[in-house]
Amino acid sequence: MSYILIADDNQDITDILSTYVTKEGFEPIVATDGAMALSLFEKYSPDVILLDVMMPRKDGYQVCREIRAVSDVPIILITARGEDFERIMGLDIGADDYIVKPFSPSEVMARVRAVLRRIQKNNSDSSDNILSINSLIVNIDEYTLSISGNKVPLTKKEIETMWILAGNPNKVFTRDNLLDSLWGIDYYGDPRTVDSHIKRLRAKLDQFEHPDWRIKTIWGLGYKFELD
Repeated sequence: MSYILIADDNQDITDILSTYVTKEGFEPIVATDGAMALSLFEKYSPDVILLDVMMPRKDGYQVCREIRAVSDVPIILITARGEDFERIMGLDIGADDYIVKPFSPSEVMARVRAVLRRIQKNNSDSSDNILSINSLIVNIDEYTLSISGNKVPLTKKEIETMWILAGNPNKVFTRDNLLDSLWGIDYYGDPRTVDSHIKRLRAKLDQFEHPDWRIKTIWGLGYKFELD
């Protein structure tokens, strides 16, 4: 049985999402607070998690951090607050997508299908999942990145960003290209999310010297991985 964990303290929302999840062929599991969400995650190992941000006992951000520390299960955050900094924070701590209330249940399920498609594609691409360029090594299977042997603590999305950019040296990716590749074509985010994401990624990478490569901004277009 394939499960989707729905964590929200609003019963109207969990009821309608449970109905749509069932129609998609999944078994819904409902949690009404953050602690319960963690308990059900450990018990059922769901395929996708729909996670409300504002919940009692533990909020969605804390739940996301704890789950992401042990699992790469897709997490879609759901919140009534849609400010850019909150969306960016959610994505930076490891969420795969972000939906603002009020939402269409059909849109939520479209996002679920999108993250599952990306997982299926990644699982089918089993050949050569280690990228080594000069001082940089990216292992997409283990979601690790090292510079001159130093492991850099990055989020899942940051690892995927480096896999895309470094895997295509000198190719320019527009902000829309990166939004589609990292968050899916069904993601309706602001392209400025990419700028903030790249800024945080650079800050982490720059903890270690890497004079032989860089993420270069191409003004008016986007970004590319540049080699010396």
